[in-house]
Amino acid sequence: MSERSEQMITSGVARRLGRAAALSLLAGTVGGAAVLAGQAFVARHRQYAQPELGLALRATVGRTGAPPLRLVLLGDSSALGVGVARLDDTIGGQLANLLAEGPSGRQVHLSSVGVSGSRATDLATQVARALLGERPDVAVILIGANDATSLRRPADAAAYLGAAVHRLREARVEVVVGTCPDLGAVRAIAPPLRQLVGWSGRRIARAQTAAVLDAGGTVVDLATETGPVFRADAGTLCHDGFHPSADGYRVWAHALLPAVAAAAAVASRH
Repeated sequence: MSERSEQMITSGVARRLGRAAALSLLAGTVGGAAVLAGQAFVARHRQYAQPELGLALRATVGRTGAPPLRLVLLGDSSALGVGVARLDDTIGGQLANLLAEGPSGRQVHLSSVGVSGSRATDLATQVARALLGERPDVAVILIGANDATSLRRPADAAAYLGAAVHRLREARVEVVVGTCPDLGAVRAIAPPLRQLVGWSGRRIARAQTAAVLDAGGTVVDLATETGPVFRADAGTLCHDGFHPSADGYRVWAHALLPAVAAAAAVASRH
């Protein structure tokens, strides 16, 4: 066989192998996309915990005569405490109790303007509601999970969050933001979609951090500080496997507490 014939055969084999590899890659990609689409459909149509209408969105916690602190929560379902049935188990209730029982012994006037399902684009309306009436001393914003699960561009979501923080700071409100939590820990979403939304959440959190700091707020990285606990303990999630349980909100409250207490101390000097 001539050298030219060998080259032609080798070239033909290479082309066939290349086509086979391309077809395999395409099939894998299509198959992977189909799996993700199916998991997304299942995740969207699961029965998730709903807001408890009986939970008071306004409450006063702490002894009469203690230094007052007006604390408002903004954001998504976590700002309302979706997943629990008692005010004391919500993130706001747990923070209020910790602040009332702590060294400063504050009387906390707690409120929430959060709306379940909110994304960063919804914060402008919530800021307007938060600033109605008496100005809050400290605002805690919990947002990002819905931006991440809908695969929003991190820069866009962060820009809306930064604008909200800037408006609150202009009104002389101290702001603490809990960035997007570790969505890789949720049980309601199966792998590999869980890994995808976890990756999206990390991107959102990084963009949030830069935007909040630029706007003069304080950042608490919930994914880094609490993600390992949520991954290790399924009991940190409520029955739907997505929203935190009372234990999960307790973990978040303790992660947020140092920053919120520091913000309260600054606010008291205004």
